[in-house]
This record gives sequence, C-alpha cells and structure tokens, in this order.
Amino acid sequence: MTKVGVILSGCGVFDGAEVQEASALLIALAQRNIEYRCMAPDMELQVIDHLTGKPTGETRNVLVESARIARGEIDNLKDVRGTDYDAFFLPGGYGAAKNLCTFASAGAECLVNPDVQRVLEEAQSAGKSIGFICIAPALGARIFGSKGVEVTIGHDAGTADEVCKTGAVHVKQDATGIVADDKMKIVSTPAYMEAKNPAEVFEGISKLVDHVVGQLG
Repeated sequence: MTKVGVILSGCGVFDGAEVQEASALLIALAQRNIEYRCMAPDMELQVIDHLTGKPTGETRNVLVESARIARGEIDNLKDVRGTDYDAFFLPGGYGAAKNLCTFASAGAECLVNPDVQRVLEEAQSAGKSIGFICIAPALGARIFGSKGVEVTIGHDAGTADEVCKTGAVHVKQDATGIVADDKMKIVSTPAYMEAKNPAEVFEGISKLVDHVVGQLG
C-alpha cells in the first residue's frame, strides 16, 4: 500500500499549517485509500491571535500544535527519513513560511529548517514525489531552485519574484489548478494563495494528490 508523509507546521493559518488545506489533503488521501502519517519539527513558534491577527507574545511548540490536526498521531520530523515514504506533502499556512523556513521574512534568501531540508532532499534524491500547497512551494523553490524546479504560488507577483530569485521557474496558476514538474516529481497548487472557498482548495489539492499518485506508478 502507498504510504505518504504529511509535514505540518503548527495549527492555524497565521502561525502554523492552514487547517482547511491540511484537512482537505488528509480527506483526499483517505478517499484514495492512501495511508498517511503526519510529522512536524520539534521547535517553537510565535503565536498569533487568530481573532485579531496580532501576536500574543506567547510561544508554542510546532510539533505539539500540529498534533491537534493529526489527532495525536504524529512523528517528530527528526526521526523521519526521506526514504521512509513513497511521497511527501506540505500544506500551506504562514507556518510553512515562518516555521518550516523563513521565507515570510527573508524571501529568496530564507533559511530552511534543517530537518525539513534533509527529509525533502533525501526524498527527492531517492526519486520520491513531493506535493507543495499554497505558500509551501516557496520552500520547495528555496531547496530545489538551483535545479530549476517549476512551481506555482498562484498569481501574486511579489511572491513569484522571490520564488524566481531562487532559480526556480514560477508558473502562474489558478486555485483549482496544479503545476507539475514531472522530471523532478514535484507538484504544486495555489490553494488559499488564490482560492475563495474550501471547495476550490479541495479541488486543487485533489488534483495534486492524483498527479502525485500517478507519479508513483
């Protein structure tokens, strides 16, 4: 049976993984009878009040917060190897750009969490497929941009410019579409970078999952 890893970055759009994107991904995987395991780095995050959009001054743990989405079934990313799974998926949310890497503050020059980078590089080197959602393709661009990977974050020109500075090729795409770099086995979809509602998010993520599964064949 196909088994994939889902790398989460917390819980909540403003400081962690986008919950609707993560849920849409898990549903799409379950509908296709694909076994999945959630994972996240053990690190601290800066908490954002999701009612006001302002920092609270608190910190929480990314792994602990991600466990909320995973219903407690989650692994510490440091214990994961890129060869452990057939594919990996990364939902968006600001956590992907603040916790898994520093793209939100540093753009193309961002730093990537060492375990995130290690796992994804191991996976790509082993011919595994990777699906990036929403802003997460920017992280993929930072890691694989030197190889000219093709990704999408939708139509936002400023973000696309930073993506291209990594060496990656940005392709404009709508919320329900995908961009597939079949040579590198990397697929991306804009999700809430473009989507107006959860239905559009689910449609794009479902297409992404289907394409990744097709690459596994």
